[in-house]
Amino acid sequence: MAIKYLSAAGFGAKLLGVFGNGMVQSFINARTLTPSDMRKPKLAAEIAKQLHKFHQAEIPGSKEPQLWIDIFKFFEKASTLHFEDIDKQRIYETVSFEEVKKELLELKELTGLLKSPVVFAHNDLLSGNIMVNEEEEKLYFIDFEYGSYNYRGFDIGNHFNEYAGFECDYSLCPNKDEQNHFFRHYLQPDKPHEVSENDLEALYVEANTFMLAGHLYWALWALIQAKMSPIDFDYISYFFLRYNEYKKQKETCFSLAQSFLSRSGTS
Repeated sequence: MAIKYLSAAGFGAKLLGVFGNGMVQSFINARTLTPSDMRKPKLAAEIAKQLHKFHQAEIPGSKEPQLWIDIFKFFEKASTLHFEDIDKQRIYETVSFEEVKKELLELKELTGLLKSPVVFAHNDLLSGNIMVNEEEEKLYFIDFEYGSYNYRGFDIGNHFNEYAGFECDYSLCPNKDEQNHFFRHYLQPDKPHEVSENDLEALYVEANTFMLAGHLYWALWALIQAKMSPIDFDYISYFFLRYNEYKKQKETCFSLAQSFLSRSGTS
C-alpha cells in the first residue's frame, strides 16, 4: 500500500490508522487548487519542488514503469465495448482503433528513445489533487490511487496537460518559458538558476513527448468510463477532446523529439 510509505515520507494527509476495508487520515487545513492556480509562478515553483521530492520516494513493489502496460490494457478493453444507447454506440463506431493502435506503437517507440528516468509517479497531478495553505505556505499532493512507478516525463507532461482543466482549454497549457520555470525548480530546487540550457532542453523534449502519451492514456480511459461509470459526464466527448488534441500536437512534438535525438546521436 503506497499511501503508507508516502505518508511516512511526508506526502498527503497523515495516515492515522488502517482497518479491514478502509483507513483514517488526518485533516489537511488547505484549499484545493484550480487549474488557473497552477499557472502562477510561485505555485508552479512549489509544485515542481514538491514533485522533485515525490520522485525521490522509495516505494516497495514492482519498479516496472506502468504507462504502456496500462495503456495497452485500456486499449484492449476500450476497443471491444458495446453500448446499449444507440447514439453512444453510433459515435463509438466512428473511432478507428486500428489508427489508435498504430499511434500507440509509434509513440511507445519514440518515448523509449528518450530514456526518461523511472520514478514513483503520482500519474494524476491535476489541480484537484493539489492543496495549498497560503498562510503557512504549505503545498500538499493528495489522492495517490493512480500512483505507480512510471516515467518522469509522463508525470510532468501529464501535469502540464491538466492546466487545461476538464473543459480541455489547451490554450491554458504552459508555454516554453513557463515550462522552463517549472523545470528549473524541479531539477535544482535549491539553485534553480544554475540549471544548464542543455538540461532544460532535454527535459522540455521529454515532457512534451510524454504529453502525447497523457492524451492517449486518458482518451482510452474515458471510453471505458463511458461504459462503466455511474457519473453523469460526457466521457465519449472527452475521448475526442483528448484524442484530437493528441493528433493536433503530434507532428510538432514528434519533430521536436526526432530533432533532439538526431543532435544527441541517439536516434
